[in-house]
Amino acid sequence: MKIILTQEVSGLGSPGDIIEVKDGYGRNYLLPQGFAISWSKGAEKQVTSIRRARSAREIRDLGHANEVKGQLEGLKVTLTARAGEGGRLFGSVTAAEVVDAVRTAGGPALDRRRLEMPGHIKSVGSYPVKVKLHPDVTAQFSLDVLQAR
Repeated sequence: MKIILTQEVSGLGSPGDIIEVKDGYGRNYLLPQGFAISWSKGAEKQVTSIRRARSAREIRDLGHANEVKGQLEGLKVTLTARAGEGGRLFGSVTAAEVVDAVRTAGGPALDRRRLEMPGHIKSVGSYPVKVKLHPDVTAQFSLDVLQAR
């Protein structure tokens, strides 16, 4: 199935990319979630407008992405979670909780879908978290997970 991405999907591409995916993946996930539209000749015009908007936005956001990277890399982010004996968490730390912890620590507002977590965080400790701010800019900060008292 040939589709056109309308949003960035990790592992597939960026908005405006025309890609070929399995029928079920496109029909059951990408199209209903609004991540893509079906490919057609008329949709080609939409692709050019999406790409034009994306290129204008990237050029404008590159400087801002570098500023945000500087803010994030100097930030100390801590998150408290309920844990049992031995530091094992009840559940795991989600991307939304990390975004809230960054905002609480005085950092910028982030999109949770842009976070690259180091697997499932299920115990107390320090973890490196990456944020893809721009195709050319990736910031990394340390997340300290503490046990709630």
